[in-house]
Amino acid sequence: MRLLLDTHTLIWWMTSDRQLSKTAHALIEQKSNLALVSAASAWEMATKVRLGRLPAAAGLIQDFVIQLSRAHIEILDVTADHGIRAGSLPGPHKDPFDRMLIAQALAENVPILSNDQALDGYGVTRVW
Repeated sequence: MRLLLDTHTLIWWMTSDRQLSKTAHALIEQKSNLALVSAASAWEMATKVRLGRLPAAAGLIQDFVIQLSRAHIEILDVTADHGIRAGSLPGPHKDPFDRMLIAQALAENVPILSNDQALDGYGVTRVW
């Protein structure tokens, strides 16, 4: 099964943070599953590290691609279709990073591993 990791899920997985749910941990760890991380998550982390709002990700954005490869996590590129879907999503959610993850989960027909209940109103399958 392919799984899209929300940005916080990726950070918690890579830093062995106990905030990661047991379900999410088990799904990521299962060899038959393919964990995906959006290229938008790299953008989100770099932006928030630069602004001093996400110091936990500072080490992760260094050699990001190499670290993901070692963790057997694949990067999901942002396509024009993803961008159009994200920009066209209805509703009040204003976070552009979350909107992109919602669009990608819908376009790729993959569940998203996230503790963010705000995603539930967008028709994505959220697992936590």
